[in-house]
Amino acid sequence: MTIKYNNVFINETATVTGPYEANGPLSKYFDHSYHDLYFNTKTWEQAESKSVSDAIDILLEKSGNNQFGIEALVGGDLLNQITASNYAATKSNGSFIGIYAACASSTLGLITAANLVENNYAKKVIAFTSSHNNAAEKQFRYPVEYGGPKPKTTTFTSTGSAAALLTNTKKGIKIESGTVGAVIDSEINNVFHMGAVMAPAAADTIYKHLQDTGRNIDYYDLVLTGDLGIYGKKILKEYMQTEYGVNLKNYNDTGTMLYDLENQPVYAGASGPACAPLVTYGYIFDQMKKGKIKKVLLVATGALMSQTMANQKLTIPAIAHAVSLEVA
Repeated sequence: MTIKYNNVFINETATVTGPYEANGPLSKYFDHSYHDLYFNTKTWEQAESKSVSDAIDILLEKSGNNQFGIEALVGGDLLNQITASNYAATKSNGSFIGIYAACASSTLGLITAANLVENNYAKKVIAFTSSHNNAAEKQFRYPVEYGGPKPKTTTFTSTGSAAALLTNTKKGIKIESGTVGAVIDSEINNVFHMGAVMAPAAADTIYKHLQDTGRNIDYYDLVLTGDLGIYGKKILKEYMQTEYGVNLKNYNDTGTMLYDLENQPVYAGASGPACAPLVTYGYIFDQMKKGKIKKVLLVATGALMSQTMANQKLTIPAIAHAVSLEVA
């Protein structure tokens, strides 16, 4: 299902990261970075929630708004009951829509927020997502203190938050359309190979977006997926060519862009709900505003994994949601 928007714009964005992101190749494009993983709090979970609050505060300051002018917030994270988002939302008096699509939450949030703005339910909406490496590892795998070995296909959950202000004011980046993806189960139960789990979902959403819009892949200057990593990126390119005859020649994955894969201990690259928007709102939007890129299809990908089902050795479903972004 693809939804067309006529009057929705991302006027401003804000990004907050942890130390790994701050030491990566895109560090200069982030608004604020912490150099430890606690963010001046006592726990990983509190640190993640603080990163959300920080991102929203920076966004409000950059856009010249205050919390009382924001009518709605849309956000989610990886923690049980989207804990980080819920606590951060207590600091705003705007209506809050909590979402969960794992690492695809960023584009689902943009689509949800765009629907509110397009249909005049709200004039100013903030969409945000977050993740924290240590909090996610503790919840989904093993606490990092265990020091358990991992295979090279493992992705490294990004630490940080990203927030975007959506209005009907023609400024910044236009959200031209959004495609809501379907849940795809490729019958993989390997929790250390999220790229393989999510690549077919990304392919399905990209193909449906092209079918719904009647476009060729060359319509976009860049197709950007969220957190497939180096192995999932290769799988997606081969899958698109084999299954749909689509050549992803102008393509990259945010999971391979956020870190220095040769010099940082991040395995196959970045993952997490913050991964795609950190790269997009920072580096990609900078390139778009400079006129180097005009049309981007952002496809955030998510593995719909629960630790309970993983312990039962069940397969891991995946989903991908896409937004078409254009220079306003």
